[in-house]
Amino acid sequence: MGNRPKDPRRAFCTFITIFLLLAGLAVLIGWLIYRPHKPQFTVVGAAIYDLNTTSPPFISTSMQFTLVTRNPNRRVSIMYDKLTAYVSYRNQAITPPLVLPPLYHEKKSTVALSPVLGGAGVPVSVEVSNGLVMDEAYGVVALRVVVLGRLRWKAGVIKTGRYGVYVKCDIWVGLKKGFVGQVPLLGSPQCKVDI
Repeated sequence: MGNRPKDPRRAFCTFITIFLLLAGLAVLIGWLIYRPHKPQFTVVGAAIYDLNTTSPPFISTSMQFTLVTRNPNRRVSIMYDKLTAYVSYRNQAITPPLVLPPLYHEKKSTVALSPVLGGAGVPVSVEVSNGLVMDEAYGVVALRVVVLGRLRWKAGVIKTGRYGVYVKCDIWVGLKKGFVGQVPLLGSPQCKVDI
C-alpha cells in the first residue's frame, strides 16, 4: 500500500481558509488599536451683536459663538473639510450658512473656533419671529448652533474615505431686547455629534 496523493483542491481550500482567518485577525487587531472615536464639541461662549426682527418676518443677526472641539484619539488625527455653520431657532435657520476653513485636528488635541454668524435678513415664519420677540422679553433664548461638513480619519499614512459630520449644539442664552455683547450661557451641554 502506497501513500495516496494529496488532493490539490483540498490543500488550496485549506490555504485560503487560513489566509482569510489571518487577514481577518489582522484587521480586527488594527481596528482595536486604531478605532477612532468621535470628536467632541462644546459651546463655551456667545456674543450677540445684532438681533432684529422686521416685517414681513425677517431676522437679521450677527452672533459669535466659541466652540471648543477635542480629538479624544491617541493614535488617529482628524481632517475636516467643507465645514459650514449656521444658527437655528425653533428648527428654522436664522443665519445664512457660513463656510469655515479646513481644519486639521492632531491626536489628543483641543481646538477653538469662533465664527461670526449672521448677515442680511433671513426670511422666517411668523411663529419664529413672534417667538423670538417673546423669548427676548422673557430674557432667555434657546438657540441651536449647527456645524456640517466632511471628515477623514488619519492614522500614520493611512487615510479613510470622507464621512459626513453633523454637530448639533443646543444652548440657552440670557438675552434681553437691545442688549449687545457677551451673553451668559445658561445651559451648555456637550454637543451631539453624528458621523
